[in-house]
Amino acid sequence: MASQVTANTLVAAEVQEVKGPWVSDIQPGDEFIGFYVARNPRLYPYRDLLQGKYMRLLLSDRTGYVQARIWEEAEAAAEEITNSTPIKVDGVAELYNGGVQVHIRRFRLAREGEVQREDLIKASSRDVEQMWVVVQDAIDQVQDQHISSLLRYFFEDIGFTSKFLEIPAARVIHHANMSGLLEHCYELILLAQPLLDLYPEIDRDLLVAGILLHDIGKLEEYDYEYDTSMTDAGKLIGHVVLSERIVSRAISAIGGFSKSRENEILHLIVSHHGRHEWGAARRPKSLEAIALHHLENLDAQVNRFNQLLEHAREDGKAWTDYDRLLGRMLYAGERDGLTVEENSFVE
Repeated sequence: MASQVTANTLVAAEVQEVKGPWVSDIQPGDEFIGFYVARNPRLYPYRDLLQGKYMRLLLSDRTGYVQARIWEEAEAAAEEITNSTPIKVDGVAELYNGGVQVHIRRFRLAREGEVQREDLIKASSRDVEQMWVVVQDAIDQVQDQHISSLLRYFFEDIGFTSKFLEIPAARVIHHANMSGLLEHCYELILLAQPLLDLYPEIDRDLLVAGILLHDIGKLEEYDYEYDTSMTDAGKLIGHVVLSERIVSRAISAIGGFSKSRENEILHLIVSHHGRHEWGAARRPKSLEAIALHHLENLDAQVNRFNQLLEHAREDGKAWTDYDRLLGRMLYAGERDGLTVEENSFVE
């Protein structure tokens, strides 16, 4: 993982090449060489079938993605380029249907050490070190000896924290970026404080445990390199059950927990989705469980709305596209030069 310093990472730093232009900076007419992740490569036949096939794909980095085409020897390219493959591209940007499209003249697979992973995938906009300090401070403030031992069992383990600091919180819905799980937990810790001030009856240590442990099954649910995909365990079992298993094993390994305390902690995990139809094994049945559910859902939904609205604004739109899961479009605000009335007709 990125936090582990090895001889290979030191060599990689020495041979790293220039990334090339960011996707967001590519304009029609630009000729460039750069490194990008190839996404969704597909072969399509030319209208004249005798010409064979060409390839459509997306080139992406941390700033976004752009449509691209390989017109010549595409079938040979398809043997090398698979989804989420980092490649080095010699391309020219063209204007196509009012947008930018890249004609890939040459390419090769990126070699180990040539690029930094964080350049090619979207990362949290928040400072990772600052978020990690907040998480550590929250753990340091835990008074319950058993909960403190449980949290340190995970968060003082280098293998665990290396994954925790990098993995997204979701594939697409919310915090779907590098360090997304850390970002989600950081935001929950901050959101929880006003609630704890209002309701001192809430067991702070128990709620902090729920915040930091409710999603750790995602470390087994996701494969994460240049894309986020589901593991077999993720598809068959899911992170709620995986999280419960992981924490249950840790509690057994540490020992000394009363059965009631163990049940309280595990209940936070299995109930944090709130409803059975949303993936909860149990509905919240404690003060801490209902607090965790609504805090978690609030943070996830606001982050989700924010991502959709940011995309719309980047495209100069006053409204997002229709979101099938939300069942509605979202208002992103007035665009420059348009009146409210004109914005109301933007689709």
